[in-house]
Amino acid sequence: MADRTTKTRYPGVYQRHRKDCRRKSGCDCPYRASVYVAADDKNVVKRFALLRAAVNWRNDAQSKVQAGTLRAPTAITIREAADELVAGMRDGSVFTRSGRRYKPATIRGYERTMRLWINPELGDRRLSDVRRRDVQKFADRIAGEGLTPSTVQNIVDPLRVIYRRAVRRDVVVLDPTEGLELRRPDGKRDRIASPDEAQRLLDAIPDDERALWATAVYAGLRRGELRGLRWEHIDLAAGRIAVRRAWDDIEGDQGVKSDAGRRTIPILAPLRLELVAHKLRTGRDGPALVFGITETHPFDPSNVRRRALAAWKAAELLPIGLHECRHTFASLMIASGANAKVIQTVMGHATISMTFDRYGHLMPGGLDEAAAAADAYLLRADGA
Repeated sequence: MADRTTKTRYPGVYQRHRKDCRRKSGCDCPYRASVYVAADDKNVVKRFALLRAAVNWRNDAQSKVQAGTLRAPTAITIREAADELVAGMRDGSVFTRSGRRYKPATIRGYERTMRLWINPELGDRRLSDVRRRDVQKFADRIAGEGLTPSTVQNIVDPLRVIYRRAVRRDVVVLDPTEGLELRRPDGKRDRIASPDEAQRLLDAIPDDERALWATAVYAGLRRGELRGLRWEHIDLAAGRIAVRRAWDDIEGDQGVKSDAGRRTIPILAPLRLELVAHKLRTGRDGPALVFGITETHPFDPSNVRRRALAAWKAAELLPIGLHECRHTFASLMIASGANAKVIQTVMGHATISMTFDRYGHLMPGGLDEAAAAADAYLLRADGA
């Protein structure tokens, strides 16, 4: 120890005297307490104005070390952890929760979020120094800038992933992104077309693009899945579409979003008519893109949207987007009586909770209907 540091009668607690202090005890110089963390082979040291505070902290810290809930501070910053995370996403060493590689669009989104939002405010902070109050303050600030609850959630998501990995690797003990008070999305209802309206919208589309919009309405494919759909994945005889590929703006042809994204969708009668006509019109088959500008080059969503808007304006119809067509398909399936598990499967949702969160408000039946159905069942059982 340096000359200006003296031991106290408490193990691991020392008094650090100021340069102008001439006393060895009985002064108001600050105290320093330390505890050794064997897992990190480091001492954790804190300064205190009062001896009792230093002693209490050390006793508490020793208990936490024994319980494995206290680690020495890490030198890794949030910026460095984010760079490592993105690099792992790119080379495939970091997987999603379902064990699959991250999609290029997801990686680009994380990079953009870190660059524009997280790094300027928290990037240079050490992982072990950030507390829940810091993340909460950050989330409150960006919410105060007028961002929607969904956007705030998306901005915080990379931090959640960084800290989940850090906790699993014993880099930190506590995850400061847990227990945040974030506003839930407002639950705004997406535009959903009725069956009659959907058919009028499709009828107004030019012949060469009607099958594309019909597949969105009657099969619920995502935009990237529509761009990557190939004829070899459509079985008109069996009435099935096998969703296997998608198209990314930067990376091009790629696998679908997740294991749940690999799914088989029944071809409904109105869609079958459009697909048959489209196949005869284009003369394509096998590995050729179904809706591509060419057999190997996908359609441009902006151009498709622009032409559809012009057609709907001329027909005096309320426009709809490709993703809203997907919601329309879900609504159609629910109205037809399909159960939640079937809807989860055809929509490509990873969990049933995603289906309920997204479309539960469309599903029929409330408490009265459930009670009536249960009473009817019990009456039938009694009469058996």
